[in-house]
Amino acid sequence: MAEPDVEFITLAKVLKTQGRRGEVAVAACSDVPGRFSPDMRVFAWLDGKIHRELSVTEAWPHKGHLVLKFAGIDSISEAEELVGCELQVLKSERAQLEPGWTYVSDLIGCEVFDGDREIGRVDDVKSGAGEAALLIVQAGKRVIEVPFAETYLREVNAARKLIKMALPEGMLELDAPLTAEEKAQQKR
Repeated sequence: MAEPDVEFITLAKVLKTQGRRGEVAVAACSDVPGRFSPDMRVFAWLDGKIHRELSVTEAWPHKGHLVLKFAGIDSISEAEELVGCELQVLKSERAQLEPGWTYVSDLIGCEVFDGDREIGRVDDVKSGAGEAALLIVQAGKRVIEVPFAETYLREVNAARKLIKMALPEGMLELDAPLTAEEKAQQKR
């Protein structure tokens, strides 16, 4: 069992049982090809604590999800206990990235700058809204969605919790609240 102060990274979430031999369908949070492999050790987390340690015996794609089979989970009822769990690995065991790549989880908490102007802190990262992920940046009382696009990036230093960008003029004002003058014009 892992120690409570050790950092973990979520690789997938168990969605449902799949099959009759204890398999589960998962939504993968990692796009590293072949990330799940036989004999791989993962921890099933539920409600913020370790539910159990598991060993992957098989992994294959099926209908847009990944299906996993674990040692010792051999029935539907045993697999049902895993539904809703996050499958995690020790942060020290995550796959090595190529230079210039960054884990999404490492972006959370970074301070974002547009040139020398501080925008705010990354609270979350949203994927699937387009080609580039969106940084959800808390900027005072405002929440701003900033495209994490290579075109705008100048520096990403996850160790220093810093993201420097060069954003197009007016991008940060696109979803800004209306001024009193703009509201008055809309009423006319």
